Amino acid sequence: MPEDTYVHPQAVLIGNVILGHGCYIGPGASLRGDFGRIVIGDGANVQDNCIIHSFPGRDAVVESDGHIGHGAILHGCTVGRNALVGMNSVIMDGVELGAESIVGAQAFVRGETVIPPRSMVVGSPAKVIREVSEKEIAWKTRGTGEYQQLARDCLAGLTPVEPLKAVEADRPGMAASDVVSIKEARRTSS
Repeated sequence: MPEDTYVHPQAVLIGNVILGHGCYIGPGASLRGDFGRIVIGDGANVQDNCIIHSFPGRDAVVESDGHIGHGAILHGCTVGRNALVGMNSVIMDGVELGAESIVGAQAFVRGETVIPPRSMVVGSPAKVIREVSEKEIAWKTRGTGEYQQLARDCLAGLTPVEPLKAVEADRPGMAASDVVSIKEARRTSS
């Protein structure tokens, strides 16, 4: 694990797990490299409560800048460079998700499916519905950048604390971000 990668203390990494530079691994994530190897590329994020596993002798790979949404399950598959797997999706063994693709939330991608680069994939069972637009790729890349910054922020200053008994009267809010939902990003012109 490189020094510039952040793994939350409540994440579980077991066995042959290789993490790249600048990754973020969220709380509750379980990366079980006990049967097959798990490789997480530079700048990728694996969010809260994700599970990554594989059959013996097979790899589960998230390539550079991959973005794995909350609660997703990856089993023995490859997620291409700068691709996004939506929340609570399941990506099965032998799937090859092409670079810059987006898998919608709660999709189920059947084993051995090969998805071309820049594909929008939705449904259960999942199917390619169209090509991902430049605007959507820019949106996805921006969101992944937020997780790359979160990894740096956590490494720089996240410390365990005791919970407060009451909300502080002058408690500051979190800094706002100009990252918006994909729906909103499609409507704007930037």
